[in-house]
Amino acid sequence: MLIRTLATLECTKLLTANRFARLACAKDGQPYIVPLYYAHSDNHLYAFSMLGKKIDWMRSNPLVSVQVDERGTARSWKSVVVDGRYEELPDRVGHKLQRDHAWALLSRHADWWEPGAVKPGAPQAAADLPHVFFRIFIAHVSGREASDN
Repeated sequence: MLIRTLATLECTKLLTANRFARLACAKDGQPYIVPLYYAHSDNHLYAFSMLGKKIDWMRSNPLVSVQVDERGTARSWKSVVVDGRYEELPDRVGHKLQRDHAWALLSRHADWWEPGAVKPGAPQAAADLPHVFFRIFIAHVSGREASDN
């Protein structure tokens, strides 16, 4: 197996080509990781969520990491890690353009609101619950690729 470091452009291409990631945040020294659908644009990852633990934790500590990977054949894979900063896009004056941009990017896929709008327990209409659009500013990106060559 050969493992190599991905160039920044290769990392960016992988982020753009995918939309499912794992988001890691931390509070009081405790890490927390969750699945996340996202859209990549302009050195940001845009996402949507209902209020809950991850939003509370990112509001408390905006430094996060995001991991995106692709599985190849046999033992081959690519993985990119983003170190970044959580930025909320509230529904108020001064954030409308960024919020509309996030919605436009995310809504290109029929299920863009999952898993951010689906909570355990009794079903409830997503429109009835408070929701948050946010983005992760990409401060640093790195990646690796494994191949059988």
